[in-house]
Amino acid sequence: MSAPVRSSPLALTVLALLHTRPLHPYGIQRLIKEWGKEQVVNVEQRASLYRTIDRLNAAGLIAVRQTERGSQYPERTVYEVTEAGRETARTWIRAMLAAPKREFPEFPAAVSNAMLLPPAELLGLLEERLRELEKDLAGLDASLGEEAEMGLPRVTMLDTEYMRAVTAAETGWVRSVVDDLRAGRLTWSREMLAAFDSGAR
Repeated sequence: MSAPVRSSPLALTVLALLHTRPLHPYGIQRLIKEWGKEQVVNVEQRASLYRTIDRLNAAGLIAVRQTERGSQYPERTVYEVTEAGRETARTWIRAMLAAPKREFPEFPAAVSNAMLLPPAELLGLLEERLRELEKDLAGLDASLGEEAEMGLPRVTMLDTEYMRAVTAAETGWVRSVVDDLRAGRLTWSREMLAAFDSGAR
């Protein structure tokens, strides 16, 4: 067995899905999309899924169950979770739930340097973001409605509820900044920033 695998959203999701039944990588990717997990796990690049599976396999957290051969698709390796993988998944979940982790997404980094753009340009960009956030919010509301109609237990919808709450909070904040920019309550200039920089020295 190699060195322990670091936790990641994708690695945790692979282990969790293999709790349900043995799967091949394509089946894992399909279930992630069918269950709406692509909102919290990035599976756009199939290579990252294969790398994660390789790491989990090398660490003994999953194992090859069988190899399927068929005339309609190439050879597929089916994986199953091991006992070590089951315990590791629970350990990761406990740690991820209990302790907030400092993450560094792109948007706050861009916001912290927004002063490099003129107010009018920032307004246009945030208006564009606001439109996308409103679409995302509508999509999440629709997902929650569909999941509720299916009679799914609420615990299976917590990730969608969380994403809806986070998206709603960001939407409200971006809308407030857009309103302040439109009304002229939020403004700056190179001269203003230069004067502030001089005074701070």
